[in-house]
Amino acid sequence: MQSYVEENYDVLVVGAGHAGCEAALAAARLGLNTIMFTVSVDSIALMPCNPNVGGSSKGHLVREIDALGGEMGKNIDKTFIQSKMLNSSKGPAVHSLRAQADKREYSQEMRNTLENTENLTIRQAEVADILTDDEKNITGVKTYSGAVYHCRAAVLCTGTYLKARCIYGDVSNPTGPNGLQAANHLTDSLKALGIEMFRFKTGTPARVDKRSIDFSKMEEQFGDERVVPFSFSTDPESVQKEQVSCWLTYTNPETHKIIKDNIDRSPLFSGMIEGTGPRYCPSIEDKVMKFADKERHQVFIEPEGLYTNEMYLGGMSSSLPEDVQYKMYRTVPGLENVKIVRNAYAIEYDCISAVQLKSSLEFKKIRGLFAGGQFNGSSGYEEAAAQGIVAGINAAQYVKGKEPFILDRSEAYIGVLIDDLVTKESTEPYRMMTSRAEYRLLLRQDNADLRLTKRGYEVGLISKERYEGVLEKERLIAEEIEREDKIINDLLALVKMDKSAASVNITSVDINALTELILRRLRPIAKKTDIELTLISKREIIAEVDEVKLSLILTNLIENAIKYNREQGRVNVILDADHQFFTVQVADTGIGIPEDSIQHIYERFYRVDKSHSREIGGTGLGLAITKGAVQLLRGSIKVESIQGEGSVFTVKIPLTRSLA
Repeated sequence: MQSYVEENYDVLVVGAGHAGCEAALAAARLGLNTIMFTVSVDSIALMPCNPNVGGSSKGHLVREIDALGGEMGKNIDKTFIQSKMLNSSKGPAVHSLRAQADKREYSQEMRNTLENTENLTIRQAEVADILTDDEKNITGVKTYSGAVYHCRAAVLCTGTYLKARCIYGDVSNPTGPNGLQAANHLTDSLKALGIEMFRFKTGTPARVDKRSIDFSKMEEQFGDERVVPFSFSTDPESVQKEQVSCWLTYTNPETHKIIKDNIDRSPLFSGMIEGTGPRYCPSIEDKVMKFADKERHQVFIEPEGLYTNEMYLGGMSSSLPEDVQYKMYRTVPGLENVKIVRNAYAIEYDCISAVQLKSSLEFKKIRGLFAGGQFNGSSGYEEAAAQGIVAGINAAQYVKGKEPFILDRSEAYIGVLIDDLVTKESTEPYRMMTSRAEYRLLLRQDNADLRLTKRGYEVGLISKERYEGVLEKERLIAEEIEREDKIINDLLALVKMDKSAASVNITSVDINALTELILRRLRPIAKKTDIELTLISKREIIAEVDEVKLSLILTNLIENAIKYNREQGRVNVILDADHQFFTVQVADTGIGIPEDSIQHIYERFYRVDKSHSREIGGTGLGLAITKGAVQLLRGSIKVESIQGEGSVFTVKIPLTRSLA
């Protein structure tokens, strides 16, 4: 076929999903003339499956993309309809943001960003051939229409479109997700270049009409009262808005019986589906067959956006026939009269094993050709976007003749993701999890800016102003750590009874100021436990005690008392003071502290050894500080408990004129 169209670009990106968008934006923002191809400009940044961004470990990836200068975090901040911090009852290392998106708004907002980015051209066309010279250097691509686009580097982000087919029951449609056109020609070109191709599968649940759902039979799921933005550059006040609820219901034995009775009609079990599916995102028929002992499975009902009545049935993806889908969905509480808008389906597609790539995401066999996203054998929007920004940066680095941009496993979840993909043979779609990151205690989602903004600034995607803001944040953190270290060292000196080493300031202790200090320290755990603080006396107390140290001592006491409340009863914290004693009493309305636990508390208070006192941030240090400081203050600690009624934890400190 003769070519009548020929154009030249620095970087060429194939695909406009989450990987393609980040790759194209990175290359263009780094000053390179970039073109991005898509089978449909109306499907830019499409969310063909779940209507959300983030989640466990995935929220970490979005934060890291943002710290490097990517767009996903900013885009979801503009278009979310509900936001929630997951795992907040656990340690900060696994806290992870998850936001429900308005799918149409998300796509349109990303398209608007792309269309208004300098150096970036968007083109609707199917790329059919990869062009190289005799030395296997990328030279360009040819579209199905025969147009030739020359380039110095290219990034393949084809997602789930290569030779895609959507399947449910005995129905098989040769289309991409959401009925979009599949890309049926590029696979053969890649095979001709020596690239080994594989076949993977994923799936999506039905979309149903909101008006046919009985929400009174479901549990309402709210967003966080105070929303935390994904992007470090988003003003937190701009994301405080009214949110839309999600809903929780469950399957039941009747649901499972219908699935089992029709399992022979599932293409997943009949052999009609050839591709390997994601282990950590199984279909409902897969869950029912593999976990036969489970009487129910969660089903999350999630809105697709503010523009539509379509609701996503999270947890019930399927490739069962249409009639079986109706039967099983209608056994779920609240879905008895549900009407399906779009059938659930499985989708098969061609992809590669990423061991054919370097750590820069460049093909080992073809110089200047990079790859990102589900094409690399991963799953998920966030994993795709993370690979996309790295592939886009490295395509730009390649054109500029610079060293590749590579993140180490110790630096970022993105580093773990890419290292796993390019070094381990993947037999199923790869999903990011916190357990995959051996440095996860350091790679928190809230410190992604401190870890990666410098890298983004060095490569050219982060402005000087934003980088200087991070440097100021680092300075303030270092200053606060130094202040806290001094307090801890003083308290440890008190524990060791080394009065000469202790630096104790003589101050007037105002009980109101002390209360505020305690409250400030309690705020992180206030989200996890129902705390009520009662201030009985408001008179000014004059004593030779450092209020900052005293607040730390008392907060440790409160935290330890709460820790031993095994039920989530209300915790009442009472601060009382007169001219003789300062009293802190922590009472809960749970089941009470068991007798053996009370004994354990006393043992930890009065038999704290050196190893426990070294547990920085742990119970050992807290108890050591409380024990030593309260003893020096000639105070007393008392634990009382009534089984079935609750427990009381009390410390009394005499307001003497001296600490000695």
